[in-house]
Amino acid sequence: MVNIDSANPARLARFYAAALGWESTYSDDSYGMVEGNGIKIGFGRVEGFPPAQWPDEAGVKRFQLDLQVGDLDEAAERPRAIGASRAGFQPGAGRWRVLFDPDGQPFCLSPRSAAVP
Repeated sequence: MVNIDSANPARLARFYAAALGWESTYSDDSYGMVEGNGIKIGFGRVEGFPPAQWPDEAGVKRFQLDLQVGDLDEAAERPRAIGASRAGFQPGAGRWRVLFDPDGQPFCLSPRSAAVP
């Protein structure tokens, strides 16, 4: 299981459940959880939690989700339709997409390798 700090865990649980096609299995003001494909992601409230800077010139490393998808452009539409935004800075020469979740935290979409089912 992975736990991610959040300003609004209930909102992130709803967002990631919809974005991933998973189930939101718990949600209140202090904690939210989604589950799918045998994976659990929890979101814990941290008062005053600031979103990461992107790009981060200071080099402060934070946890982020990197999600493998079939088609980058198509896969970016679903999260954007439910509250994600596209980052202005897109490294990698188009090999992946950087989006921000509703908390302002970056997450990446990258193409699924042929070796990954």
